[in-house]
Amino acid sequence: MNSPSLREALLNRRMLICIFTGFASGMPLYLLISLVPAWLRSEGVGLAEIGFFALIGLPYTWKFVWSPFLDRYQLRLFAYSPGLRRSWMLGTQVALFLSIAVLGFLDPQSQLWPIAWLCLGIAFLSATQDIVLDAYRRQILPDTELGLGNSIHVNVYRLAGLVPGSLSLILSDILPWETVFAVTGAFMLVGIALTLSIQEPQRSELHPTTLASSVTEPFREFISRQGVRQAGLILLFILMYKLGDSMATALATPFYLDMGFSKTEIGSVAKFAALVPMIVGGMLGGILMVKIGINRALWLFGAVQIVSILGFALMARVGEGLWLLAMVIGFEYLGVGLGTAAFIAFIFRVTNPAFAATQLALFTAITAVPRTLASSVTGVIVENLGWENFFYLCTLLAIPGMLLLLKVAPWHEENSKTVNSESPV
Repeated sequence: MNSPSLREALLNRRMLICIFTGFASGMPLYLLISLVPAWLRSEGVGLAEIGFFALIGLPYTWKFVWSPFLDRYQLRLFAYSPGLRRSWMLGTQVALFLSIAVLGFLDPQSQLWPIAWLCLGIAFLSATQDIVLDAYRRQILPDTELGLGNSIHVNVYRLAGLVPGSLSLILSDILPWETVFAVTGAFMLVGIALTLSIQEPQRSELHPTTLASSVTEPFREFISRQGVRQAGLILLFILMYKLGDSMATALATPFYLDMGFSKTEIGSVAKFAALVPMIVGGMLGGILMVKIGINRALWLFGAVQIVSILGFALMARVGEGLWLLAMVIGFEYLGVGLGTAAFIAFIFRVTNPAFAATQLALFTAITAVPRTLASSVTGVIVENLGWENFFYLCTLLAIPGMLLLLKVAPWHEENSKTVNSESPV
C-alpha cells in the first residue's frame, strides 16, 4: 500500500476526529491534577489531605480490568442506540459533564470525603472514556495514519489541560466555584458533539459474543497472531523502550535544583523548554511516520532519545548556565515527543480492532510500569551513583529496548502480523 501524501494524511475527517478525542480525553484528567488541588488548597484544605488525592488516579492504571465489558456490551441509552463504541463514549461524556458540574457545589471543609469519592468517580469515568476513545481511533485509522492520528490526539490532550489548569483558575478569581466547575464541565460538550456527529465503526466478525470470550479472546488472539515468542518480545519491548527515558526524567526538578537553578528559573525556562519541543516533536514525529513508516521511526526517534539522555549527563558535569538548561531540556523533550509518537503508533498497530478496548488498555497499562519503577528507585540510585553516573546508567538501560527492534520492528519491513482498521471514516 502506497503512503498517502501529506495533504491527504492531514486533511481528512479522521484527523479532525483525533483532535476532538484528544480534547475530550485530556480535559477531565487535568481537572483532577490541576484544578481540584488548587480548589482544595484555596478553601483551606491541608497539604497532607490534598496529597492523598493522588490515589484517585488509580482507575487510569487498572482500566484493563473492566475493559472487556466495553468490548462486549453496548450501553442502552433510553431509546437511543448509538452502537458499541459510541454508546460508551456518549454515556461517559454525559456523566463527566454532570459530575464535574456537581463538584463545585460541595464544601471542601465539611464534605471532603464526598468530594474524594466524586473525584474517584470522575477518574473512573475518564479512564473508561479513554478506553473507548483509544478503541475507536484504532478502528478508524489505517496503519499509515496511526502515527499522525495519535500524535494529534496526544498533543491536543496536553493542550486540553489549559482549560482546567489556566482558564478555570483565572475564572476562580472572579466567579464562585460552583460557576467555575459548571463552566469547566461544559467543555465536555465538545466530546458529546463529537460522539453525536460520527458514525459507529463496522463490527468485526471476531467481536466477542460472551463476557468470558471478551476476557480470554483478546489474549488468545494476540498470542496466536504473533506466536508465543514474538508476543513475549513485543510485551518486553513495550516495557523496555521508554525505560531509560522515563528514569532520566523522573527526578528532573530535584536535579535542576541540585544544579543550583532557582525555582523561578526552573518554572520560566525549564518548563517552557519542555512543553514546546514535546508538542513539536510529537507533531513532527507523526508527520514523518506518514512517509517513513512506524518501524524506521522507532529506530530514528529511539536514537534521539538515547542521545538526549546524555545531555543530562553533560549538564551534571558542567552544572551551570541557563542556556545549557534550555538546550538540554528542549532536546530531551523533543526526543520524548518523537519517541512517544512512534511508540504509541506501534502499540496501536499490534492490536486487533475487534479487541481494541482490552488489548490497548492492557498495553498502555504495561507502559506505565517503567514510570512507576522510575519513581520508586531513581532516588536511591542517584544517592549511590551521583547524577552524572545515574544518567549514564539511564543511557545503558535505553539500549535493550533498541536492540529488541531487530525482532519486533525491523528497519526494512513493516510488521506483517497486524490487523488494519475496520472502517475508515
